[in-house]
Amino acid sequence: MIQSYKKKPSLQETYDTIIIGSGMGGLTTAAILAKEGQKVLVLEKHYTPGGFTHVFKRKGYEWDVGIHYIGEMQRTSSLLKKLFDYITNDTLKWADMGDVYDRIIIGDQQYDFVKGVKNFKKQMIAYFPEEEQAINAYVTLVFKAVKTSKNYYISKGISPLWNALFGAFLKRPFYKYSDKTTYEVLSSLTTNETLIKVLTAQYGDYGLPPKQSSFSMHASVARHYFDGGSFPIGGSSQIAKKVAPVIGAAGGTIVVSAEVAEVIIEKNTAVGVRMKDGKIFRAANIVSNAGIMTTYNKLLPIQTIQKHRLKEQLQKVKQSVAHASLYIGLEGTPEALGIPKTNYWVYPKDGDHDTCIDNYLKDISKPFPLVYLSFPSAKDPDWSNRYPNKSTIDVITLVPYETFEKWAGSSWKKRGEAYEAKKEEIAQRLLQEVYKQLPQVKGKVSCYELSTPLTTQHFINYEKGEIYGLDHSPSRYRQPFLKPKTPIKNFYLTGQDIVTAGVGGALFSGVLSSMAITGKNVLKKI
Repeated sequence: MIQSYKKKPSLQETYDTIIIGSGMGGLTTAAILAKEGQKVLVLEKHYTPGGFTHVFKRKGYEWDVGIHYIGEMQRTSSLLKKLFDYITNDTLKWADMGDVYDRIIIGDQQYDFVKGVKNFKKQMIAYFPEEEQAINAYVTLVFKAVKTSKNYYISKGISPLWNALFGAFLKRPFYKYSDKTTYEVLSSLTTNETLIKVLTAQYGDYGLPPKQSSFSMHASVARHYFDGGSFPIGGSSQIAKKVAPVIGAAGGTIVVSAEVAEVIIEKNTAVGVRMKDGKIFRAANIVSNAGIMTTYNKLLPIQTIQKHRLKEQLQKVKQSVAHASLYIGLEGTPEALGIPKTNYWVYPKDGDHDTCIDNYLKDISKPFPLVYLSFPSAKDPDWSNRYPNKSTIDVITLVPYETFEKWAGSSWKKRGEAYEAKKEEIAQRLLQEVYKQLPQVKGKVSCYELSTPLTTQHFINYEKGEIYGLDHSPSRYRQPFLKPKTPIKNFYLTGQDIVTAGVGGALFSGVLSSMAITGKNVLKKI
């Protein structure tokens, strides 16, 4: 059941667990706890549930905000597929994107990422025949790194006693890979900078370029898509819609337009939440899916923050990159317009990824270091049933928060002419990139809208409009406080900050948070 706080929802004063935020981590935690018999209240500040899995509609179109493709949904034995099936009672269906899930475009050269490990290696070797040994070694290392991650993440969900006894043993193999940057690992395999640029071209999926990102993060994303990409049939809003009945079956509910002002702490124990309007709801457990920065900066009493020196923890991590998204509506079906299912990753011809970003951050009039094109209307087989003779394109690039910081504090849709002019400048640059890659859509654009870091700040409640929560640097994985349990009794964290970027990481965070709350190994049921 999904209700609006503004429309007299049917609510109780007490629940087993209250979850702040309805992103993927919050929804997963809620669904798993509901299947354990708990009555869960999910409170969402936004007017629609789902966090980065929500959609928005304008002028007869619909755009998916955060989900562009998910890996491992066609592999029935994968844990992520089983997790999605578990939290939706097998009601969420997926469409395969086809053989080529990502197309890497560097200058006028293109490189296809083909699904299937053997096919991927064969295609890469065809592009770089002299690098066969390096390509094979790279794929082997990706699998080795990913294999070590399960125990590392499990260590976050076990009791402090078990962690003291076995934590080091569980984490040590993972650190072998997480302590190194992506570039360190790849440059040990090859000196071919073009190959490195191609193999690391999905860095936009986690926000940090190769010389800054942890190889474990890179390996996780690369492995995630080796078996291809999929898209939720009916759009990404189906995720929240399919999870809601599972929560409702145990007496819980999702409530939108429900802003939490503060977590209520009594004798170092979380006992409830106070809403913006002053109303109080109580529960045995309180879980924040709002991100660790927002949680520790805005949702806890100052005395609690000071007592546990929580601000000192935040000094040890950084926010991930901010972004701008251009949402384009077109007249014509995806088939008629020749719009592909394959994602396009477009990069400048010259310079490695880190250099391109550095040049851009010094002067954002320089070429975009990355432009990502996604085509949700082509990926979703149900699209034309809902929106006949229409198509959409999502275009994403990196934009520093500082570019729009002067308008921070202004109201959404009322930020002034200068703000709109800056948006239009970026939108036009991105449109030119679209026309360069898909010249046939020029003249077919019906409408477009650009979101900025302030848009993300407003709707997702991330402090600086970051897209992936915290940076995925090597040091991030060494922080012991990025786990479900906090120093406050019965107060827990969930979401991508305690695991890793993206929907898959947030999904698994729900497993860890549920384990920490119930003390049960819920993976056995999944």
